[in-house]
Amino acid sequence: MQLFRQKLNELAEQNLLRHIRSVPDCRLNCSSNDYLGLSLDYSLQAEFLQSFSDRPLPLFGSTSSRLLCGDSEYHQSLENTLAAAYQRAALLFNSGYHANIGILPALADSHTLILADKLVHASLIDGIRLAGCDYRRFRHNDITQLARLLAEHSAHYRRIIIVSESIFSMDGDFAPLAELVALKQQYGNVWLYLDEAHAIGVYGATGLGLAEQQNLLPHIDFLVGTFGKAAASIGAYLICDELIKDYLINTMRPLIFSTALPPLNIAWSEFIFRRLPQWQDKRRHLAGISQQLRQAIAAKGFPMPSQSHVIPYITGSNASAEQLAAQLQAKGCYALPIRPPTVPANTARLRFSLTAAMTDEEIDWLISLL
Repeated sequence: MQLFRQKLNELAEQNLLRHIRSVPDCRLNCSSNDYLGLSLDYSLQAEFLQSFSDRPLPLFGSTSSRLLCGDSEYHQSLENTLAAAYQRAALLFNSGYHANIGILPALADSHTLILADKLVHASLIDGIRLAGCDYRRFRHNDITQLARLLAEHSAHYRRIIIVSESIFSMDGDFAPLAELVALKQQYGNVWLYLDEAHAIGVYGATGLGLAEQQNLLPHIDFLVGTFGKAAASIGAYLICDELIKDYLINTMRPLIFSTALPPLNIAWSEFIFRRLPQWQDKRRHLAGISQQLRQAIAAKGFPMPSQSHVIPYITGSNASAEQLAAQLQAKGCYALPIRPPTVPANTARLRFSLTAAMTDEEIDWLISLL
């Protein structure tokens, strides 16, 4: 116990100690991933529940994995809806973390090389480690270095998997998707794995993400999306070829050995997903207020890597990020400090996650606080 106490004390001394906390009453919550502002749309929830007025409400628990008796008509219906939207096979998971720690280990073997962007999410890093295959991490969005790694290694591996996010969760910038696609198309043994967690619902004509917006959906070999952010639900999915779906059902441990999400949650996810195309006004509004805040922070002389609704306010030190967060919370703006190892050393920050429920006036107020 003394060892654990000492490690906690060391974290506290470095301003790195984390706490689980309830969200206080505040004027503006800038730490939620509720990008379309749907989680507090009670009329939407009432409409969903009303749809079951003449039939039983879906079960609140699934009781087992999908391969036992945890599957339901709702799981199958959502997968069919996803497949129709993307025009490819779809497979559901309990979370984006489950997806990312399970897909890569199932696909990789000793003849596989993974090339991952330096700033991919922790779930992808864990998935890469669990895969047990060779891997390299290229500098963030550095297509030149990635091209060199492919040229050096493509002849020595049966398959190479490029791993990236479409919108990076800490800097809010975009991956160069067109360049990644063009690069992988130069080789016959290269796949592209793209995590669209922060783009689903927010980008694209029908809300299918950045790959849809850039007309690249058919060229993404493995596209991971989530329901836990803009869709105001829980769970994740993979878009892939039918053969890969069948293979993962037989080999992916987090899928095989996890109790499935409750049918009620799955039904809500499909209810929201079917409505994503109709919320283009929300997407436009979110883009507008995001640009407003990005420009204001950049005008103050702070670095601004973001191109999206995920907006960092990079202060540098852990102590300064904590101090600024406390000051904003005292004024009614709930924003949390993000510190290493979540972000690189000396780039501690506040991360403002904007939502379509925020008004122009609220963003003006936030800028005045900063």
